[in-house]
Amino acid sequence: MRILRAAFAAVLVLATFHVAHAQENETVRVGVLKYGTVNWELDAMQRAGMDEKFGIDLEVVPFAGENASTVALQAESVDMIVSDWLWVSRQRADGADYTFVPYSTSVGSLMIPGDSDVQNLGDLKGKTIGVAGGPLDKNWLLIQALAEKEYGVDLSAENEIAFGAPPLLAEKARSGELDAVLNFWHYAARLEAEGFRTLISGTEAAMEMGTSGPVAAIGWVFRDSFAEEHPEAVNGFLKADQATKELLASSDEAWQELKPLMKADSEEAFETLRDRYREGIPSRSGAEEAADTEKLYEVLAEIGGEKLVGPSPTLVEGTYFDDTKNGS
Repeated sequence: MRILRAAFAAVLVLATFHVAHAQENETVRVGVLKYGTVNWELDAMQRAGMDEKFGIDLEVVPFAGENASTVALQAESVDMIVSDWLWVSRQRADGADYTFVPYSTSVGSLMIPGDSDVQNLGDLKGKTIGVAGGPLDKNWLLIQALAEKEYGVDLSAENEIAFGAPPLLAEKARSGELDAVLNFWHYAARLEAEGFRTLISGTEAAMEMGTSGPVAAIGWVFRDSFAEEHPEAVNGFLKADQATKELLASSDEAWQELKPLMKADSEEAFETLRDRYREGIPSRSGAEEAADTEKLYEVLAEIGGEKLVGPSPTLVEGTYFDDTKNGS
């Protein structure tokens, strides 16, 4: 009987601990593209228990497309998504309270076959170029501006431009239908593993146009009001994010566990994806990032106009999250 009472007491203590733990940890719902690369980090975060370590319960909510995730954030069906600062600034200009924390500086790259005779942007004149992201893609606009500035070449006017979905453009590049392709970072990394080379990346183009370092193209996006109401949840998530990035920057073993998600066709592709992801981990302060983003925004506003940046000619105040405002 004493043994049974002791066992019951132990179970009761354990159950009480789990209830208390559940009450302590706030749930953070993160909306992601179902097969997007953000899943890699969130999977690593949960595997390593970083969410629990920093006092949150991470709930990953998958969506089929980027628009679906932004709609879910606007409907408050999720607390956080990954998007870009341009979207955040436009939303704030329209009165919304979204804010941004840098996630990755990995951006698209203009890739050419390894045996191509193209050496610089000027050599692209008259070539066929594939562009993912559409005519208002930030990287495409920056590369066009740089080509005009450095070589006097109007890439849009003097080339055949093929806009399309990233996987389709990657296949057209492989088949030789395109002389060059500007694609998202992970498609570019896979092409690199197959022998393609980078003519210029979006980060390099941005630095040539005035930034002092790599600017995070995408970041964690959430409402200021959510941060004010749940400061510990936001603070805990951002700490877990940083700790997971440190893990992925140093541990090859952690990447081995991510292999099934990455769907790399070869060991070389796996290693290239890993290495390019690591290169994209932000290393600068938020203040440095914000200062460069303001410069980049002005360049993009001049190039793309209101169609790209919306009604504000400058980056809207509050686009970058200031955690001092909510005391976290």
